[in-house]
Amino acid sequence: MEHFFAPCPRGLEAILAQELAALGATGVEATDGGAHFAGPLQLCYRANLESRIASRILWRVAVAPYRSEDDIYQTTLALTWPLWFDVSNTLRVNVSALRCPLKSLDFVTLRVKDAICDAFRGHCGERPSIDTRAPDVRIHAFLTADKLTLYLDTSGEPLFKRGYRSAAGEAPLRENLAAGILRLAGWTSGEPLLDPMCGSGTLLIEAALMALDIAPGAKRGFGFEKLKNFDRKLWDKLKSDTLARERPRTALPIYGSDLYGEELKTARANLAAAGLEDVIRLKQANVLEISAPAASGVIVTNPPYGVRLGDTSELAEFYPKLGDVLKQKFSGWRAYILSSDMALPKLIHLAASKRTPLFNGALECRLYQFKLVAGSMRRVKPT
Repeated sequence: MEHFFAPCPRGLEAILAQELAALGATGVEATDGGAHFAGPLQLCYRANLESRIASRILWRVAVAPYRSEDDIYQTTLALTWPLWFDVSNTLRVNVSALRCPLKSLDFVTLRVKDAICDAFRGHCGERPSIDTRAPDVRIHAFLTADKLTLYLDTSGEPLFKRGYRSAAGEAPLRENLAAGILRLAGWTSGEPLLDPMCGSGTLLIEAALMALDIAPGAKRGFGFEKLKNFDRKLWDKLKSDTLARERPRTALPIYGSDLYGEELKTARANLAAAGLEDVIRLKQANVLEISAPAASGVIVTNPPYGVRLGDTSELAEFYPKLGDVLKQKFSGWRAYILSSDMALPKLIHLAASKRTPLFNGALECRLYQFKLVAGSMRRVKPT
């Protein structure tokens, strides 16, 4: 039984914990910024391949107390790094901390690197090379006030890099955050879904991958494939079983539109790269002029506030009109709008029934839920 930690976008920890448990993880414990869990090697492979929410899957290789940089060096030096990867592999060390009393995390990073290289030098007379841009192996060290935890990164590139994105529009939504938003919205396969400001199409593609049971990691490689304990036979069977579960790629009630042709061009390129061009329906349209594609469904969108819509005065004019369109044309639908603008409900003139704090990278946002019932959602000014 091995122990792992899966970081995720802040605000999605509970959803990640549920997902990991469904994948077969034991001892799942959500914490700020991710979830701890345990399981066999096969679970690590499966979580990398199938988790839609995790940013990485980190394999815990050591936990120890420390008081100084030398304590960190000695703990790192004592580990069996040459049993986990080859000296020919390039490596990178990342260090993060919470309430760490040491003065320099850069110096801590250097000491961890030195310890790993010295362990190899003592074992085989050579040391691995450092590559900070595209390393074969990534090591993560996390420091609290008095405890060091060391992880081997089994993912490699972050898991939100699904391998299908050919291009990104302005301020792209991370794929695992998009998947988490769909889960928070309670959207289920078969229910009509619309993103009327779809940009590069991230929300739509994540929805289609869910609906067709396509593993998000099906088109990419992983860090664990570089480790010495990599079980190729087990991995090939896991991928084959996952591929066999996929549903036929037929048209789904998933709709997207955008005002800008260049954005739709990017979205179509991403759909083609994901093999979903016949699954999702796209059209160029102004969100203020569209009609509902079904009697009921879910709107999920991340408005390009300020980026493509212009200055504050334009936004102040746009949002009330958007509220009118939602109320008048989408009665019976649920709407979920992700925005970093905390005044959005006031501007849109609709009462949010729920506000969920989320982070898109370092940008703090809210996911606003609006239940669209004709004539009942306007804020009434007191007399």
